[in-house]
Amino acid sequence: MRAKLLAVAAVLVATSVGRAEDGLTKGTPELKSATALAFGAKGILFIGDSASATIFAIDTGDTKSSSDKPVNVEKIDGKVAAALGVTEKEVKINDVKVNPASGNVYLAVTRGTGAGTPAIVKVTREGTAEPLALKDVMSAKIAVTGQDKGKATSFTSMAFLGDKLYVAGLSNEEFASTLWSIAYPFKDVAGAGIEIFHGAHGKLETKSPIRTFVPYKIGKEDNIMASYTCTPLVKIPVSELKAGAKVKGTTIAELGNRNQPLDMIAYTKDGKDYLLSANSAHGVIKIPTAEFGSSAPITKQTGIAGPKYEKITELKDVVQLDKFDDTRAILLIKSADGFDLKTVPLP
Repeated sequence: MRAKLLAVAAVLVATSVGRAEDGLTKGTPELKSATALAFGAKGILFIGDSASATIFAIDTGDTKSSSDKPVNVEKIDGKVAAALGVTEKEVKINDVKVNPASGNVYLAVTRGTGAGTPAIVKVTREGTAEPLALKDVMSAKIAVTGQDKGKATSFTSMAFLGDKLYVAGLSNEEFASTLWSIAYPFKDVAGAGIEIFHGAHGKLETKSPIRTFVPYKIGKEDNIMASYTCTPLVKIPVSELKAGAKVKGTTIAELGNRNQPLDMIAYTKDGKDYLLSANSAHGVIKIPTAEFGSSAPITKQTGIAGPKYEKITELKDVVQLDKFDDTRAILLIKSADGFDLKTVPLP
């Protein structure tokens, strides 16, 4: 018995030390908003809190897959409302991300009216909706200097790559459009101002925020593939994202004016890579990446230009999407009476 107790104690100590090495301490994160999500390794959930200009890291403890079942939930907003004790009209889903460690789906939610209060809701493979407990959890936080507090577009998109979290949004700097790279465990924040040439507008821009992005390797170089309103697609080398840098992204495509990109993922199918992008006006489009390294930069006013894309017409009213696994995507779809979560094959 003594040997068993010592073994258990050793495991607990090792777990505690491991979390401490990740910069996590036990406490209750005081979120003021939850506008963007991303997952790191081992079930670590990053939450972008635009209202407090802070990024939080939460150890969800959700690291085991229960099944490979798809997640298909009609009226997910109703289930979320019931889980949070509010009405459906008091629920706004801001972001949807799949935890790659478990396959469960996480929602960033605003509950209540007006500014509301934030909540994170986990949707399991069985379709149940459960609020993520934030009391006495292992967590960490880091403030983002210069972030433009209070704007809905402050933190627009996040992704974890290597040992860094990349965050897009607006700052108070001259180049308002900013990409922050944040070392994890949280150590420092490097904010780089981003300038692009917007082909549809025919001019350089520094104030329009990146709406959504994905990390993507072109050759041997890691890039951020960023999509903006109206809809330029821009590649930004990760190596240039240094503190105080003014980075000029390369516009490689114009995907159509009067459109808002909503979400984007990268995936591989039949040996070829694609971006899948959900949009307000153009629906869901599939963009081959083979020409990303050789596409001529767009430097003059233009209409639709760059690599040709395919409209996935069977996917309608998609407002959020994420990679569910290597062959499937999870979609948040606006229906006639609410929102549905649906798992579909990658097109």
